[in-house]
Amino acid sequence: MTTETTYPVDTKTHPDVTAFFDEDTNTISYVVKDPASNACAVVDSVMDMDYAAGRISFESADRIIAHIRENGLSIEWLIETHVHADHLSAAPYIQDKLGGKIGIGENIKVVQDTFGKVFNEGTEFQRDGSQFDRLFTDGDTYEIGEMTCFAMHTPGHTPACMTHVMGDAVFVGDTLFMPDGGTARADFPGGDAAQLFRSIRKVLSLPDAFRLFMCHDYAPNGRDVRWETTVAEERTHNIHARDGISEEEFVSMRTNRDATLGMPKLIIPSIQVNMRAGKLPPKDESGKTFLKVPVNEL
Repeated sequence: MTTETTYPVDTKTHPDVTAFFDEDTNTISYVVKDPASNACAVVDSVMDMDYAAGRISFESADRIIAHIRENGLSIEWLIETHVHADHLSAAPYIQDKLGGKIGIGENIKVVQDTFGKVFNEGTEFQRDGSQFDRLFTDGDTYEIGEMTCFAMHTPGHTPACMTHVMGDAVFVGDTLFMPDGGTARADFPGGDAAQLFRSIRKVLSLPDAFRLFMCHDYAPNGRDVRWETTVAEERTHNIHARDGISEEEFVSMRTNRDATLGMPKLIIPSIQVNMRAGKLPPKDESGKTFLKVPVNEL
């Protein structure tokens, strides 16, 4: 018999959330500050990559670092909501500059095993999540200053997806988009549309006034980029998963829609880097770093 996880929901704490939009990948990173102290966390940071040139840089991460320093903040956590397939994480770069622990869902081990095979990684590539400082399980709590936060396992987009709830601020990763953007795809290895539907309903069972922060926005229909909504708005208006849409309807829609989608342009470098907690593959005997391109595997 499976027991349902009870989450320590806190309706009184209202953290300060500062967003950083990366135009190249349509990714939103966040600095989340405990309202009672100078402690903060960074959620879903971005390493810049010119894929055609094979060059990486850190302009996006440097903006986050500058904000933290200018405001006298102390970083405690670098949270990855999942193994991103559309941008590379800058977590180790920020950690090297400012400290903090890198955390991700415990099912990173499933992702590492799956994509370790896709990218033909050798036995030296550890598939136990040891590249990260903390592996979260469903209902795990952690502190940012005086604020108690918790992680919800929300698989479907990937097996390792976690939604992080910090006071009344909820960081959903790719599980949900803004109401007019719908929901994430579920056709990557380990994805599952029925699981995604159940994960979304779990998120939308949080209090109506809770703020939801997206990892991506693609400005559908030409509107301005947006990244913040509420549980109530998603339940009422989400085009894929609003109240009244059944699991069967959602799975049919998601399956048909996913069949029309191409792969994200940065999926090959992103997964190789992000399953290593944002670190590049080890250098070869000549001191050079290479990324692999698997042929006909994705």
